[in-house]
Amino acid sequence: MAVQISPSILSADFARLADDVALISDAADWVHVDVMDNHFVPNLTIGLPVVEALMKHSALPLDCHLMIEDPDRWAPQYAEAGAGGVTIHAEAAKAPIRTLRAIRSAGARAGLGINPATPVEPYEDLLGEIDMLLLMTVEPGFGGQRFLDVVLPKVRRARELIRGRELSVRLQVDGGVSAETIERCAEAGADVFVAGNAVFGADDPAEAVRALRERAERASAGWSTREAG
Repeated sequence: MAVQISPSILSADFARLADDVALISDAADWVHVDVMDNHFVPNLTIGLPVVEALMKHSALPLDCHLMIEDPDRWAPQYAEAGAGGVTIHAEAAKAPIRTLRAIRSAGARAGLGINPATPVEPYEDLLGEIDMLLLMTVEPGFGGQRFLDVVLPKVRRARELIRGRELSVRLQVDGGVSAETIERCAEAGADVFVAGNAVFGADDPAEAVRALRERAERASAGWSTREAG
């Protein structure tokens, strides 16, 4: 599958979100929206009203990443509101299958997120219920953190699990993704990349997206060719 870049607005200017999103509209594939509730993670960001408002001004689909308690209650509402994708965390969901199916039924891409210390193997049987597996490459909660190389073996294992089941499941990495780290993620098997500071901290966010894409495509050529064959 082709590389996708999903810039995170956690690193954008919250006072001018629509303007910042417009800067990447011709270069990115998705807009990554980090929804945090100050309970599941120690930070408070935005919620459904802001997401609904941003949808009216974004030419790109919104990739909503719910780092919240009780995603079983709230996730379907994001999908029903028109989000292109909704990701819930395995650590927070009490009825993940029901919730993932509700997200899909509402027309959104269903994603399952896993924190750095959470193993991927216990969730192998859920791969058929999702469109995307998100592996956190930092501890969730704040942007600008340093990339955790310890997660890379888990990215490789996740790619093998997906390949072994012959599923069309996207593998997303989120946290510390930059020009210095994206190639390692791509080589390990990731094909969707969330980048915050590396995009919105650049003088030209659109060009930063293009540069990240080029690096990821080059690095992923090996495993993607093998998978296609």
